[in-house]
Amino acid sequence: MLCDKKFLIGAVALLMGVMPVCGQTKPRPHVIIVGVNGMEWDIIRPLLLKGELHNFAEVIQRGVYGKMRTLSAPNCPKVYSSIATSTPPEENGITGFVVAGKTASTDMLKREPLWSILSKHDVTVGMANVPATFPVMALNGYMISGMLTRGQGCEDGILCSPKLSEVKGGEAVYPSSMVAELEMNVGDFWIDCSRMPTAEQLKGKEAEAIDHWLQQVSQVRAQQAKLFDYLLSHHRTDFTMLVQSCEDRVGHWLYPIQPYNVGYDPALHSIRLNAFPDQYRAFDQVLGTILKYVDRNTYLFIISDHGIKPLREFEEGRRLYHSAHDHGGTTPIIAKHDFEDGDDVPGSFIAIGPNIKRDVRLMGFTVSVFDIAPTILSLYGIPQPTQMKGRVLSEIFEAPSSQPAEPSAR
Repeated sequence: MLCDKKFLIGAVALLMGVMPVCGQTKPRPHVIIVGVNGMEWDIIRPLLLKGELHNFAEVIQRGVYGKMRTLSAPNCPKVYSSIATSTPPEENGITGFVVAGKTASTDMLKREPLWSILSKHDVTVGMANVPATFPVMALNGYMISGMLTRGQGCEDGILCSPKLSEVKGGEAVYPSSMVAELEMNVGDFWIDCSRMPTAEQLKGKEAEAIDHWLQQVSQVRAQQAKLFDYLLSHHRTDFTMLVQSCEDRVGHWLYPIQPYNVGYDPALHSIRLNAFPDQYRAFDQVLGTILKYVDRNTYLFIISDHGIKPLREFEEGRRLYHSAHDHGGTTPIIAKHDFEDGDDVPGSFIAIGPNIKRDVRLMGFTVSVFDIAPTILSLYGIPQPTQMKGRVLSEIFEAPSSQPAEPSAR
């Protein structure tokens, strides 16, 4: 009876390699999502034109790419929670870094996230460094928390970075038995990117402070790349989601602005002009590591929760939309993303995989943050829950006969 009910939903998805519902032997799809916080096309496109992002260029040529509509006044916790649940913040409960005076956490979620739905349908799931996943949740696989993880020197979890051994106030790894394995094979890695230096720490020693901080960022990225490599090689799952956040953190105060931009300080902004572009050059190397695990039957999605742009002075005067946690502390911020109009700082969307169109740019805002979860569920032939506001991105696939099935149970 179960098979009869799901036959129409799964019939087309079976052609794409989905695990059949009733005891057949074809494997489930292999899906990897890579999140890059604050990925900015204005920086990436010139680097692509110069031929400096070889892996990124390869992925674009192999798939579809474009902007992704984000939320109003976007920030990482609320956008990633909306991606995971396909619901707006006021419905899923994660409205920002802080909710009702407390740092956002998984126990505040009011809607079921993608990884939980997949787990209930026997899809194996791997998660690492995804924002707002602390404390970790039980699932059919593993989860390593990301941004907002609390710990020593990072008691509120906001824009700071405890090491794995320093985590407090909850579990950062599920199952907990995996902690010792990670420490042995990856090391005592930082959970998130480093806290930005304060104005006081920068004053009079700008170059030294910038270089020291960027070195730590490079260390964090190297640890994340090692973690991703280890997880993909030793803990293969049907669905894997990996996220990086250092790009966004660097962009907030080292975006390559000009003297006419708000907040320009020659002592800071004329000495390390490549600091932000270098983050994408470095990410391209991480992407190369991930691509080792992407074969012709793997779906790879690269997404960004939002972009990041230099400050616009007239927006800064509108207190309603100013977020202290968009940048934190007294760091001299010169770029941000929590503008009232989220279309000013769109996210990014890139997809490759079986029967996905090749070298196709998606114009305008074809894709929304709400569409990721329904599209992933469709690949596994799982009906889209009525809570979800997004849709299946059927237009990214080559032909109607090979598109994932639109769920009939809504």
